[in-house]
Amino acid sequence: MGQADQISILLVEDDDAARANIAGILTGAGMTVEQAADGATGLHRAGGGSHDVIILDRMLPHLTGIDIVTRLRVAGVGAPVLMLSALGRSEHRVEGLESGVDDYLAKPFEPDELVARVRALWRRANRGGSHDPVLLFGDLECHVKARTAFRNGRHLPLSPKEFELFRYLMDHAGEVVTREMLLRHVWKLNFDPQTNVVDVNVGRLRRKLEDGFDGPVLETVWGTGYRLIAASAPASA
Repeated sequence: MGQADQISILLVEDDDAARANIAGILTGAGMTVEQAADGATGLHRAGGGSHDVIILDRMLPHLTGIDIVTRLRVAGVGAPVLMLSALGRSEHRVEGLESGVDDYLAKPFEPDELVARVRALWRRANRGGSHDPVLLFGDLECHVKARTAFRNGRHLPLSPKEFELFRYLMDHAGEVVTREMLLRHVWKLNFDPQTNVVDVNVGRLRRKLEDGFDGPVLETVWGTGYRLIAASAPASA
């Protein structure tokens, strides 16, 4: 993974001029950029897991940006994804977030904003330090600065958004957390877009927390929200 001034980027953009322009902005900011011109090539290169941040155009030949990020998340590739699109309406942004995108930038955009978004994604995915607060609950561990999660000592490969969701649930372990709370604090949405983005991501997180382990730890409180429970406690869902 790259250092702060040598962030490694995978840029997937089918428009030659736009791709050259974006690559120039990023390399000018001290980043390294690998490029792909279609969705299939982009998916293949992203699957290697060697990039700090992946930038995807939404509309691509062969596979769309939504297709790519959905397949990456299913495959366990957790690199943060910034999606670029001329479709900037809230429903398009929400669809991207539902698929596992970490940030969404509408075209046209200012070069400084693009660089700032990429650096912010890199920082969130690579926070570290000599003192790493650890949240503990039952057999769950959340290492805050290292942004890593464990259950019963086994590392859980969470995407950046899944980690943010896990961190928030760990901050409120044993308490019921509503969908509105998650939308506000994890997705930074101050309104309910009437989407299942929360449910989809909770489902992904639940599978990673529970598959291959004894006992459930993420409970659905029907009609209200979700709650982390100790592994030995009975779950209602």
